[in-house]
Amino acid sequence: MSLSRRRLLAALPYSALILSPFACAARTDAESAADPQAALKPAPAEPLAPKKTVLPRLGINLNGPADWNSELPFVDVFRLSRPWISQKNGESWGKGPALTLDKSGYVTKLEPGCFAESPLCTIEGGHYPSGEYTVLHDGVGKITFNGAASVVSETPGRMVVKVDSSKGGFFLAVRETDPANYIKNIRVIMPGFEKTYKTDPFHPAFLARWRGVSCLRYMDWMHTNGSEQEKWADRPTLASATFSEKGVAAETMCLLSNRLGADAWVCIPHKADDEYVREFARLMKAKLAPDRRVYVEYSNEVWNGQFEQSRYAGEKGMAAKIGEKPWEAGWHYTARRSVEIFKIWEKEWGGLDRIVRVLPTQAGNAYVAEQIVKFEDAYKSADVLAIAPYFGCAPSPDPKAAPNAAAVEKWSVNEAMDYMESTALPEALKFTTDNKAVADKYGLKLVCYEGGQHMVGIAGAENNDKITKLFHEANRTERMGKIYAQFLDGYKAAGGDLFCAFASTGSWSKWGSWGAMEWYDDDPKKSPKYMSMVRWAKAQGQKIAVPG
Repeated sequence: MSLSRRRLLAALPYSALILSPFACAARTDAESAADPQAALKPAPAEPLAPKKTVLPRLGINLNGPADWNSELPFVDVFRLSRPWISQKNGESWGKGPALTLDKSGYVTKLEPGCFAESPLCTIEGGHYPSGEYTVLHDGVGKITFNGAASVVSETPGRMVVKVDSSKGGFFLAVRETDPANYIKNIRVIMPGFEKTYKTDPFHPAFLARWRGVSCLRYMDWMHTNGSEQEKWADRPTLASATFSEKGVAAETMCLLSNRLGADAWVCIPHKADDEYVREFARLMKAKLAPDRRVYVEYSNEVWNGQFEQSRYAGEKGMAAKIGEKPWEAGWHYTARRSVEIFKIWEKEWGGLDRIVRVLPTQAGNAYVAEQIVKFEDAYKSADVLAIAPYFGCAPSPDPKAAPNAAAVEKWSVNEAMDYMESTALPEALKFTTDNKAVADKYGLKLVCYEGGQHMVGIAGAENNDKITKLFHEANRTERMGKIYAQFLDGYKAAGGDLFCAFASTGSWSKWGSWGAMEWYDDDPKKSPKYMSMVRWAKAQGQKIAVPG
């Protein structure tokens, strides 16, 4: 399994990430949804403004599909199941033979003494629903459960299992399967949703939480970082066994944007060929509501050297002789490939009114932005310059680091927040104004593809429990909410347009505290980051609920 984005973001010094040019669908929470049924109805969409109009709005990056996803977007939890683990009786974990899978990822046959297993809801603290889950499947075979789930009843193609979330996650195992009619189309449906999961695949609390945001950035939903998708046949589909392997199906992304009345922001895989781009554009045109726009971006942070897409772009750029160094060639290849993608979308959509063409860059170095937008006049084929002006604190064990881990571990929460307010916040706002100047020079709007706090230890400091505890406490303090408000107001004053915060709901760890909330059942009123963002959005005129 590849490293999560949280771990990747923590792998390099914060200063390197933002300053160095070298770092380059068809499947009851009173606090979150006072009227759950209302959340299931399509939200009224904000009318499309002229593309050139600067309109500060809140968007959100959705937490990626995985069995540990604590946002619980789908009522069918098998949508986020882990890809099959091959097991063999008597052998250690994961030591079974290679599995034979169909194109959707279902096991077609098993060797003697072997089985295939998938963890689900590996969420600690009881932060997912307990109760009786309905398990449905096609085909013939034997499914068993262990961990927090036990079988209550079983008939062909249907099981009921009792889940106690206080015991952690649970495991679904295919013990037997008939190769002539193998087990497939597995669904594991939360209590209370068996009759509605086909037409209403999203959890009502999830819909209620993000109802009213202007845009949904699907970067992590698409498993963009390090994607291996090249051909259209490589994409995830509605028939995929799980969305945790290749990402969420584009049809499901369109459905969610339509339900929430939110624009869609998609990230085209860095290896995708022209046919992939063309078919993706066609699908989005067919499925996305006609009153919604789509933001189109080439991959994610191609400038960032910790990602495979950066190395790929550098190699392609060097081969094309459009840069003297790999990072420079990568910037130029980003511009060239982005324009190629934009032209395909324009042709398939029959115009540009509902397409926002995104040129992304490194927030901490406006020089990079200019190199990208002016290469081959890419700015003439784009609409926005996109940055990620995080305000952060990333201590390392290096005594020369500012700040270093030895000092930070002794800080109080107030001292940590003093640093954020006096150092990190002004720095992020300067990144914004520096890049706004570039955007203005080339006639582009400035948007944020990501942003928010970035408090995380690096280079070994992530293993310092004192620092992790400090940063988690800092993220829970009201002062953090106030800093979010100060940044958002400053971003608006600088002339910023859409701001897509990173990220929605996700559990915190030593790798960072990215989630606006930690768990699907959190009380939003006790989440300062979330409350600050939705209050700001409400003040901009967005139809978003502010918990009272």
